[in-house]
Amino acid sequence: MEEKKRERYVQFVKQCKTMMISTIDERGEPFISYAPFVIDESHFYIFISRTAEHFQYIERNERVSVLLIADEATSTNLFARERVRFTCKRTHIGNNGNDHIFAKFEDIHGKPMIRLLRSIDFSLFQLTPMEGRYVVGFGQAFDVDLNGERFTHVIVNKNEEGRLEGQ
Repeated sequence: MEEKKRERYVQFVKQCKTMMISTIDERGEPFISYAPFVIDESHFYIFISRTAEHFQYIERNERVSVLLIADEATSTNLFARERVRFTCKRTHIGNNGNDHIFAKFEDIHGKPMIRLLRSIDFSLFQLTPMEGRYVVGFGQAFDVDLNGERFTHVIVNKNEEGRLEGQ
């Protein structure tokens, strides 16, 4: 059963093309945005405009949180949408080299678009997942790594009254 969930998780990550990104702005306030991404060797890569608000927040903060989430239209229960959240360490790697990463962007997001974006103010970031949590339904949460090698069912302890510990 858990192996099927792991396979579902791996397929879910492979089918996602965009991520929600949570950062902190210059006032210390949460800021949320999104970006298309690709995956290579246990890292996410995002290619974003230097003029976008989130660029400076991502560059300023060493850690960012990202969320991949199933489409509302295809989710059977909006309270338990399939999703995975990662805390990531970011590295701004610029545009020089990394041709294999740009080739992946071209394959997934279209060669004409990526070539256009490379000619303007876009820049590449590597996001390295440090920890992740995959949720596929009620009582079905797993601590994960990006590739699915770590896939540990999260068990919630309830007290005698049926409430979660600490409530």
